[in-house]
Amino acid sequence: MDKRPDIPYSLPMNLPIRNIAIIAHVDHGKTTLVDHLLKQSGTFRENADVEERFMDSMDLEKERGITIAAKNASFIYNNIKVNIVDTPGHSDFGGEVERILDMVDGAILLVDASEGPLPQTRFVLKKALDKNLKILVCINKIDRPDARADEVINEIFDLFVDLDANEEQADFDIIYAIAKEGVARTEIDGPETDFKVLFEWITNNFPPPPAEPDEPLSLLVSNIDYDDYVGRLAIGRIRSGVIKVGDELTQHTEDGKKRLKVSALFSFESSSKIKVLELKAGDIGVIAGFETVHIGDSITAPNQEPLPRIRVDEPTVGVLLSVNDSPFAGLEGSQVTSRKIKERLEKELLHNVALRVEPTSTPETFKVVGRGELQLSILFEQMRREGFEMLISKPQVEVQTIDGEKKEPMEIAVVDVDEAYVGAVTQKLGERKGVLMNMTNKGYGRARAEFRIPSRGLIGYRSEFLTDTRGTGLLSTYFDGWDNFKGPLKGRNTGAIIADRKGVATPYALWQLEDRGRLFVTGGTNVYMGMVVGEANKGINLDVNVCKEKKLSNVRASGSDEAVKLSPIKPMTLEEALEWISDHELIEITPENIRIRCKEMDPNKRKSAEKKAAASGAH
Repeated sequence: MDKRPDIPYSLPMNLPIRNIAIIAHVDHGKTTLVDHLLKQSGTFRENADVEERFMDSMDLEKERGITIAAKNASFIYNNIKVNIVDTPGHSDFGGEVERILDMVDGAILLVDASEGPLPQTRFVLKKALDKNLKILVCINKIDRPDARADEVINEIFDLFVDLDANEEQADFDIIYAIAKEGVARTEIDGPETDFKVLFEWITNNFPPPPAEPDEPLSLLVSNIDYDDYVGRLAIGRIRSGVIKVGDELTQHTEDGKKRLKVSALFSFESSSKIKVLELKAGDIGVIAGFETVHIGDSITAPNQEPLPRIRVDEPTVGVLLSVNDSPFAGLEGSQVTSRKIKERLEKELLHNVALRVEPTSTPETFKVVGRGELQLSILFEQMRREGFEMLISKPQVEVQTIDGEKKEPMEIAVVDVDEAYVGAVTQKLGERKGVLMNMTNKGYGRARAEFRIPSRGLIGYRSEFLTDTRGTGLLSTYFDGWDNFKGPLKGRNTGAIIADRKGVATPYALWQLEDRGRLFVTGGTNVYMGMVVGEANKGINLDVNVCKEKKLSNVRASGSDEAVKLSPIKPMTLEEALEWISDHELIEITPENIRIRCKEMDPNKRKSAEKKAAASGAH
């Protein structure tokens, strides 16, 4: 929030407006493109020190190099105000894209000149075409040595046709770009050295918003924010009318109507919010004055009908999140009670429309359902950094019963791999009930294959995929509706190495276990009974004493003592842990550690439970 004095700034009310979104697959250059649009439009002083990808404001976005939450910004070019929205590229954050497209009238579809259109390109383009938005295709990264712009354009046209675009939509204009250098061209080898042609296209060809300033006010809340000074904020495009500070309006919620008095208004300037006296139809603005506000609420003049609420695709993957009851509970985190966890999840629901939280039979456990493992792991990582401790179960897909038949979510998985690895990938996805739908050879040693596979078949597969392709493969997915349940899947074929007592792991004990499998802990790590300290090579669980010390005596024989040399370990990330665990294990998340433990920590009780499960499965 801009911390300038509380003097409202009056933007010129007669400026024409354009509202556009940048949409693309992950890592095709959206945020970099927005950076250079803002820089070259004169938004910043010439001597201003602007960090790279400054629109990625969250720590996790900077660390991972991906956009997680949609961001608003604006610039003025040739006396036209352009409101621009940077959207996430990963399919797990598709809910952000769906609601943001309600605010805009056009979109720049950014496509990598080498990779071409990928699954999320298809997802975001379908949503944009459904809303009949004007599309500009921008082929980015044309300086890549493996760029194949002409083929990519043909693939994009085929994608438009496949998505039932009308003639006007399929007749799209194309601009070539090198976003990281701030260059846009009408021809691939054109002379241009800046973004002038892109600015001209945006201001001349994207339509102005269908605004009716003389009609009563109407606005749909597409995003929400919070400010320490004025409280809850609603962000949205004003469909009709004019809104001024002090206006008394009606807020339409899911539960009914409320009276609302506007306490402050903000407009976007660059990526900051500035106070204004009024906002007109067509503009994207920010309104303060709410006790509570939710995405999808309508703000209207009194006695007006609400606008249709925002609807997004249903979440498909869920986990059980519960209070940490491990022996080390409360030692590392400050937020450990079910009340604190419930408050944090309710706060997340305010702005994350693709997330669902359901109560369970016990007050200490909540079911959290999202679009995918990445979306859920980002939420848990944010909570971990805020001081929360919790236990997470293995992700499970949501199953529906439709017309008396059991249905499960399906996904299209597109893999881009070296030709040598196509067989291994096809075999692994086939074991997970994947069906090969299409395969193309790009002609330079890489192939692209398309599979239709149950969502649960992809849980735990990404790390295996990277291993099979020696880190060179690309795997992208998008939701493809519901289909008949495909039957049971084969689980993890390795076991767990489990500590059988509380104590401190010793290098000597770990050294003795190295040939049994892959270790997760190093010497000096505090462990407890039931904590998983490694992955066993064979498909059986091993209960071991990792605290055993070498017996000391005063007798020494020359050469009989071996030096203990442990292989280095790679700490498991939260995403890797979510993929690795089985139904009998939990992830313990604290601000300082990510541990894996058994649901039943006592080895005797665990073995008797396993025998009962095996016996019931045999009948």
